[in-house]
Amino acid sequence: MTTDLETLATALYVKIDDSLVGSRRWGRPPSLTDAELLTLAVMQALLGFVSEARWLRFARAHLAAEFPYLPGQSGYNKRLRAANTLISKFIRTLARDTDLWHDDVWTVDSTPVECARSRPTVKRSDLAGWAGYGYCPSHSRFFWGLRLHLVCTPGGLPITWALANPKTDEREVLADMLTGDQDLLATHPGQTIVGDKGYVSKHLDAFMAEHGLTLLRPTYRTLTARPGEHLLKPIRQLIESVNDTLKGQLDLERHGARTPAGGLARVGQRILAMTAAIWHNRNTGQAITRSLTAYDH
Repeated sequence: MTTDLETLATALYVKIDDSLVGSRRWGRPPSLTDAELLTLAVMQALLGFVSEARWLRFARAHLAAEFPYLPGQSGYNKRLRAANTLISKFIRTLARDTDLWHDDVWTVDSTPVECARSRPTVKRSDLAGWAGYGYCPSHSRFFWGLRLHLVCTPGGLPITWALANPKTDEREVLADMLTGDQDLLATHPGQTIVGDKGYVSKHLDAFMAEHGLTLLRPTYRTLTARPGEHLLKPIRQLIESVNDTLKGQLDLERHGARTPAGGLARVGQRILAMTAAIWHNRNTGQAITRSLTAYDH
């Protein structure tokens, strides 16, 4: 494990532990604190351990001094699934603690999160009903699973996210993400959001105008292009690179979740890891904001 990862883990633990002061419950404290749990989850994602059992074996062999108590695989999985609220909270806490939080431009897109391939698995999965069949035009393939809808800054900092059935209209999901977080709109008036052609909608345009937001997206080929539309492509490609980081370096599609709570926890774990890396890179003055190279070994 690199010194850079140790530094990130220490800073992250201190940040989370300090933020939880005053919110601890009465009674016997857990053997593994919430701050330790989230720090372990981030380290697991950054080091590329898809299997929780393998990760805990590695942690017992190499991190015993930092984490005197480590639960079994089932206990760790149970704690992680129960920590969905905490994971979402600290994605936002870390994001707020960077200068990128104040960026006045956001990008939005969705990407497939495959959950199963075989028909028997699909029929047995507890995700059935939430997950479903969808089509990914970017990769020209059908899949069974969910779609991750992500709003982030051009620098890759996650602002808000949601998991939804692939057949759910992404324009509806965007509106729900924005209205479901009134604090977000209150602290970012007049925000500009850049999307692709999937967000073309008069109703969505009216929704954005009503909330003081501006949506920039390409027009269909049959319509006259808007002025400056050619400048949107490089910005929209930024979120594609964010999705590539989640899938290529943080193994988003190898999450292994079989329940809704597990799906939220495994995806949230990876978004938290990316947010933590960006937060640490910005606060330590690293040249590349979204680089995970220093933390993946």
